[in-house]
Amino acid sequence: MKILVINCGSSSLKYQLIDMDNEAVLAKGLCERIGIEGSKLTHEPMGKEKYVVEKPMKNHQVAADLVINALLDAEHGVIKDIKEIAAVGHRVLHGGKYYSDPVVVNENVKKVIKDCFDLGPLHNPANLTGIIACEAAIPHAPQVAIFDTAFHQTMPEKAYLYAIPYEYYEKYSIRKYGFHGTSHSYVSKRTLKVSGLDPKNSKVIVAHLGNGGSISAVLNGKCIDTSMGLTPLEGLIMGTRSGDIDPAVLQYISHKEGKTIDELLNMLNKQSGMLGISGVSSDFRDVKKAEAEGSHRAKVANEAFVYRVAKYIGAYTAAMNGVDAITFTAGVGENDAIIRSQVCEYLGYLGVKIDEEKNKVRAIEQLISTEDSRVKVYIIPTNEELMIARETLALI
Repeated sequence: MKILVINCGSSSLKYQLIDMDNEAVLAKGLCERIGIEGSKLTHEPMGKEKYVVEKPMKNHQVAADLVINALLDAEHGVIKDIKEIAAVGHRVLHGGKYYSDPVVVNENVKKVIKDCFDLGPLHNPANLTGIIACEAAIPHAPQVAIFDTAFHQTMPEKAYLYAIPYEYYEKYSIRKYGFHGTSHSYVSKRTLKVSGLDPKNSKVIVAHLGNGGSISAVLNGKCIDTSMGLTPLEGLIMGTRSGDIDPAVLQYISHKEGKTIDELLNMLNKQSGMLGISGVSSDFRDVKKAEAEGSHRAKVANEAFVYRVAKYIGAYTAAMNGVDAITFTAGVGENDAIIRSQVCEYLGYLGVKIDEEKNKVRAIEQLISTEDSRVKVYIIPTNEELMIARETLALI
């Protein structure tokens, strides 16, 4: 059975076609600059040469049609009939309080996605557009929504409620939701498998560290807390996001500079984080290079990032009354040995010991703690597309 996985951004459409009989990726690709001049499709069929189509894509419907054409192409395609696609799994950012499990899309599901536009203004509209486009392009296949917030819906009230007047939760569903859920789900489950831990008696912390970053506490296979909140702005210091901040800072800057709340939120989302502190870049590699060249602000940015990650790991260890395994994943977590080592230096009180030789790897699944470490530490590359495909298959 073949499942197409779709991840739509505001001007992009990422996809993978996966054969679920052996979980092999048959093809993957990216439509970029949708609705913008210079749009193109990059199609990568396994075992064949990369295929690039430079063609105007005025909307996601045109992009979806190009993807289908590429999958069916006589020379570059991997299927002969569109009906070989049994279902389409869509990453959807925000399901609000309504969905905690994958769901076959119907009109009510589309309404909920639309109702959550305010909670995910950059992603939810694009996600819905992608679903509608695929309904038209692949009408025989069920469309399945996999919500980025779903894995975190097992959090208890004490973890997800904000200490603001309760009426705002009742009226507007303002609470912590968490994101990167598909990644946290995949990586936590993979951690249990490779570590041999009992899923029903386990304490795992997943550190999804990339340009956007989040940490989750997974107790007995269920998420009990995560660092992102109502939006992806809460939690860790990220590429351009501030992470946790005293809310009064916004009022103070507003009074001093006359900025509106929308301008301040834009500042926290797009001009802060590693970029804001370092003044160099939102890219961790650039900041690390600047530190090596003597930039004090870049050095402080790196130190602050590591410090915030270590603090959340410590907090979640307390929340679970212990930890059996800590796993690093995503772009920074999988590839940056120095950051992994620096984070773990804070965790000596837990009995964490890193084997620095084993840690000198990039983007491979590996145990990097020593034999006598009281906590197992892993690198596990995330695979959100495979997780979406698995959940789609399980549902249909």
